[in-house]
Amino acid sequence: MYAVIKTGGKQYRVVAGEKIKVEQIPADVGAEITLDQVLMVGEGESVKIGAPLVVGAKVTAKVVAHGRHAKVSIFKMRRRKHYQKHQGHRQNYTEIEIAGISA
Repeated sequence: MYAVIKTGGKQYRVVAGEKIKVEQIPADVGAEITLDQVLMVGEGESVKIGAPLVVGAKVTAKVVAHGRHAKVSIFKMRRRKHYQKHQGHRQNYTEIEIAGISA
């Protein structure tokens, strides 16, 4: 059984037992969270598609860790104008492990 969930403005296809990195969620490490924005649930040939959400479906997950992604470097330059600008960014994330999918 798999599901397509929405969290942090992004969509993820998840299966029970899978670990994924999502946008930062304010929860402690080891806490159980419930993701109720389920867009689609599928099992074999049967697929339930929500409009926009599947009614009564939810995904439970456990927070494994918090961290920061690799640095993205931003470099802006205007040629012949003596303008150079360096900037970096590291996005925070929460790693979760999918415990179960209920539809």
